[in-house]
Amino acid sequence: MKNSNRLRALLCACSLVLTGHAAETVKFSDAFTQGKVSINARARFESVEQTGLLDAEALTLRTRLGFTTAPFNGFKAMAELENIVSPDGDRYSQAGINSGGAGRAVVADPEGTELNQAFLAYASKTTTVTLGRQRLVLDNARFVGDVGWRQNMQTFDAVTLVNKSVEKLTLTYGYLERINRIFGNKHPQGNWESDSHLFNASYSALKAGTITGYAYLLDFDNAAAQSTATYGASFAGATPVSDAVKLTYRAEFATQSDYGSSALNYTAEFLNLEIGAAAKAIGLALGYEELSSDNGVSFRTPLATLHAFNGWADMFLATPANGLRDVYLKGSATLPHGFNLLGFYHEFKADRLGADFGSEVDLQLTRKFGKHFTALVKYAKFETDTTAFADVTKFWAQVEFVY
Repeated sequence: MKNSNRLRALLCACSLVLTGHAAETVKFSDAFTQGKVSINARARFESVEQTGLLDAEALTLRTRLGFTTAPFNGFKAMAELENIVSPDGDRYSQAGINSGGAGRAVVADPEGTELNQAFLAYASKTTTVTLGRQRLVLDNARFVGDVGWRQNMQTFDAVTLVNKSVEKLTLTYGYLERINRIFGNKHPQGNWESDSHLFNASYSALKAGTITGYAYLLDFDNAAAQSTATYGASFAGATPVSDAVKLTYRAEFATQSDYGSSALNYTAEFLNLEIGAAAKAIGLALGYEELSSDNGVSFRTPLATLHAFNGWADMFLATPANGLRDVYLKGSATLPHGFNLLGFYHEFKADRLGADFGSEVDLQLTRKFGKHFTALVKYAKFETDTTAFADVTKFWAQVEFVY
């Protein structure tokens, strides 16, 4: 059955390639001589203090080297290698794969070298087909993302199709054969074998904002409990209320149930509401996010960029069995001398029974230096009065070079 599904996905991609029209024509040799080398180097220090564990200190360097050809009759190829090293990898737990880090807090940046991306893409005037290992981010990455905060990003062995035949309408389909997760190839959950389908439609012609609908049918052989069917829609935008201020808003709802290899039996819901105001140099928003539970099983987001949601201390990478309610205040400011400040305050409770989980403060300061360098310092502090969670304090200092 899986081979049949994969074949249909590949045939669909091939048919689009055969019927499309090339965006431009160049000599085959020009595809390489006019190609682009990409370099990314990110040095990061991360410290973690967590109740019940030894402190962790992770000094890591992530280096990526890639090459993307220039288009040739609409085709383009890309390959990218990635390496992550640490001068003392046993100063932190690399998600359990290093025995020397036993008893220390986890920093999910394992050392290793791997092929990060390798794909062949074809683009016509309205359609792009990409086959191979690729980065994939849909909408705000709440359900499908690349987990770009971690040193080893999440990538997908997939076929993806993006069509823009109708003005302001973007249709995306993806067939996912394997998920290359942030934990790396040495971790038992570093890769998920997948027979999954992604459908996403986004329409941006409305003056008030963008409306998006999606269906994500995820099936994983070696992570059956994460096999889910999620159907939802969102609306997000901004409306000027004066020459200097605009009203910002977002509303999203999704329903989820067990799917494919899952042996669970549940139906849960997701809700996000956010409203705020933004001026040239400052923004403020109040938000509410709810992930419900049913039959002791909570709404789950296995392919999300999880670090961006529910607090940077990463206490809720897995939604608690009784669900989660997150009331948050978000603020941003452009400061003098090119600095940018971003902050959150979260109050967390269980969706079912309403138990208090704790609160969190997050702060981040960034600054660009020239065209290629960005520096960052970041802080997260989660505090709780319950024994179900630990108090956690995290600090990061980072410099990134992009070429």
